[in-house]
Amino acid sequence: GREAGARGWGARRMTDKDQMAITIRAHDFVPPHRVEQDPLSAEEFPQIGPEQDDGVDFGFPGCRPIRISRNEIGDFEGRFEYWDAQTETAWVVREPTSAYHELPGQRLARLTEYIAATRGSSIESLGTADLLVRDDQGERHEMLQADQILYLRSNAALKIGSAVEVGHDDLPDVILEVDLTTDVRRRKLGLYQSWGFPELWVEVPDRHAPSRPNRKPGLTIRVLESDGYHEVSKSRAFQGWTAAEIHAAMNEEALSAETASVLRRVGRTLRRDSGTGPDHNPFLRQERDESRREGHREGHREGQRKMVLVALAARKIRTSSKFEHRLGLIDASAETLMRAAIACSDEDDFLRWIEASPGTR
Repeated sequence: GREAGARGWGARRMTDKDQMAITIRAHDFVPPHRVEQDPLSAEEFPQIGPEQDDGVDFGFPGCRPIRISRNEIGDFEGRFEYWDAQTETAWVVREPTSAYHELPGQRLARLTEYIAATRGSSIESLGTADLLVRDDQGERHEMLQADQILYLRSNAALKIGSAVEVGHDDLPDVILEVDLTTDVRRRKLGLYQSWGFPELWVEVPDRHAPSRPNRKPGLTIRVLESDGYHEVSKSRAFQGWTAAEIHAAMNEEALSAETASVLRRVGRTLRRDSGTGPDHNPFLRQERDESRREGHREGHREGQRKMVLVALAARKIRTSSKFEHRLGLIDASAETLMRAAIACSDEDDFLRWIEASPGTR
C-alpha cells in the first residue's frame, strides 16, 4: 500500500499495536436502538483507523458501516461516503436520499451552464462520480463519493473513465459536498486534503431535512495551500464568485435578476483568461444569428408599414389602430404594399387589394 505519511492523517494505516489499543466509541456512529438492524453491529464495528490528534474518532457522522468486498464494490449501485479495501467497509448515509440533499448539486450544474455560455466554453459537471485511489497493484484501495464534481476544462473531464482516479486523472476544479445528515469536517475533509483536491465547497441548504433543523445555512469555500485547506470568501476556480452568492443562487427556486448578473460577471471574468466568448458556443451563436435576422426582418417590416401610412395620409385616407396592427402582420413586398396604398379607396379596400395580390401572406 501507499505510505501513510504521503497520504496525510486522512488515510493513516494502523499497526497491530494500534489495533489492540483502539476502542471505537460505537455510540458515536451506531445508535443503540439501531445496532441490531445494521449490517455491522457494535461488536463487529470495523477497526478502520486510530483516534485522530483532534480527539475525533475515525468515522463518518450520519453514516453506518456495511461490509462490501473489493470484488463487490465495482457493482455496488448505492450511495456511500467512503469505502476502504483494507477493511472491506463502506460508510453509507443512514437517511435515504432526499430533495433537500440532491437539489443543490443539480442547481449548481445548471448555474454553471449560464457561466459557461458567457465564457464561451463548456463546464462539465459529473454529479456523484466515484473518486478512486488504487494501490500499488492497481487494485481499488479507497473511494469517496462527492455530491457534485465540476471541471472548468472539458477536455480534462473527457478523459475520465468510470471514476476519477487520484494520481492518474486531472482532479476536478471544484468538489461540492452537501452537509445535512453528514458532516464533511469529520474525516472526509482530511481525505480530500490528503488526496490533493484543490477546492472544496460545503453547502448547508436553507431548506433543512426535518431531522437536522439546527444546521446553520450557508456555503463554505476551502482552497488547498501547501499547509492544508484555508477557508476563503471567494472561489479560486470561479474567480470572484463569493460563497454568499453561490449559496443564494443554489437556494433560489427561480433564477433572479441579481443572480443572472452575478453569473454573467463570473463568466466574463473567466472569458478574459480563456480568450473565448459567446461566439465560441454553437448554440448561442445560432441564437444570436437568428435574432439578428429576425431583427432585420422586423426593421424592414416596420419601414414598410410607415411607408404605407405616409402614402395613405397623403391621400387623405384615415386609418384606425386596428388597421395599423393588421398592417404590421402583413408579409408582402414593398411594391405590393405601395400599389395597394395608391389604388385603394379606404383601409378596408387596402386590405382587399393585399389579399388579392399573389404571394402575400
